[in-house]
Amino acid sequence: MSAPGTVRRTGTGFGRVLVAAYGILALAASARAGVQLLRDWHEAPLAYALSALAAAVYVVATVALARGGPTARRVAWAAVGFELVGVLAVGTLSLVDPEAFPRATVWSGFGSGYGYVPLVLPFVGLWWLWRTRPDPSLTPTPEDAA
Repeated sequence: MSAPGTVRRTGTGFGRVLVAAYGILALAASARAGVQLLRDWHEAPLAYALSALAAAVYVVATVALARGGPTARRVAWAAVGFELVGVLAVGTLSLVDPEAFPRATVWSGFGSGYGYVPLVLPFVGLWWLWRTRPDPSLTPTPEDAA
């Protein structure tokens, strides 16, 4: 834990590893989605659109975690939370109704095509955002404004 009165940044320390992991996944998912959309869109439009959505979420999460300011933290919370819901929903649907996903997405099978990194990463990301949350003692109070 940081010393009292220090600002905890999301993109420093372990956060650099997390940003790198998100960046690699963003690059991999973007490349995959780009090829799928350009070459094979007609085969599985839903699956490929979901891959593109996942790629966009990873890009947003990467940038937000790297920046780490107040607005970026809110964006990171939203992106990583959306990622968790997405991987759980698509992962479950791809197992329950495989015909709906004739081709794999980044999140199908809970990210099995990516070594389950898409399943683990949002939990790590949310943990890191929680661990590096701003120190409440640094928040200005109404008395500070007077």
